Amino acid sequence: MLDGKRILITGVLTRDSIAYAVADAAQRAGAEVVLTGFGRGRRITERAARGLAGPPEVLELDVTSSADFERLATELGDRWDSLDGVLHAVAHAPPEALGGNFTGASPEAAQLAFRASAFSLKELVAALLPLLERRGGSVVSLTFDSSLVWPSYDWMGVAKAALESVSRYLAVDLGRLGIRVNSIASGPLRTPAAEGIPGFDLLTERWTQSAPLGWEPSDPSAVADAACFLLSDRARAISGEILHVDGGFHALGVAGGTSGSA
Repeated sequence: MLDGKRILITGVLTRDSIAYAVADAAQRAGAEVVLTGFGRGRRITERAARGLAGPPEVLELDVTSSADFERLATELGDRWDSLDGVLHAVAHAPPEALGGNFTGASPEAAQLAFRASAFSLKELVAALLPLLERRGGSVVSLTFDSSLVWPSYDWMGVAKAALESVSRYLAVDLGRLGIRVNSIASGPLRTPAAEGIPGFDLLTERWTQSAPLGWEPSDPSAVADAACFLLSDRARAISGEILHVDGGFHALGVAGGTSGSA
């Protein structure tokens, strides 16, 4: 599906990261991948990368640093003359922006959540645009259904709503260049990032019990497969889409309730 494609994947921290599952699936589908890491966490990313074929190179990227985006574009351009795909799998919110104290969050906390989790998609795509436009690329971001309010998700929920909006605006802005931009709204998965979300265990319990197709929070493979599809030419006419990969949970009006009868 991705034979010969060159794909940049952000957000790999450990082998439990969704981005790691995407990197693994993309390689098995024939892609060549490069990862990004940040600061001391980059060493953790490099250790995780050893479990992948190759293993892939890890480049530095702090998504709150404009200089890092410029350096990333230069370093990636030194390796490849074009880029076929990008996975944006980076999100961050300070503890005060989560946990059920929505009105108590400071402007600084909300702004950091927005910049790291939403505006970073625009900066990443803008920096890599000269590489993406050469053959027409695909950009995929990871979100969590922002059309609803989730307990304790607070300003990260707001940031995810912004991320989805950024994705749509980019899809319209870059369509003329043959660049597709889509998002995947995943069900809750046990990742390093999820560990910092208060009430996550209750959320996964409800999801597992209620999703029409069932849901396994320790298995990101369904999300990885969907990402590979969106990164591939098979999704060549799809852009501006929010694809739910959540076991059908988003279709429920009331969690846990299906009629079970005609």
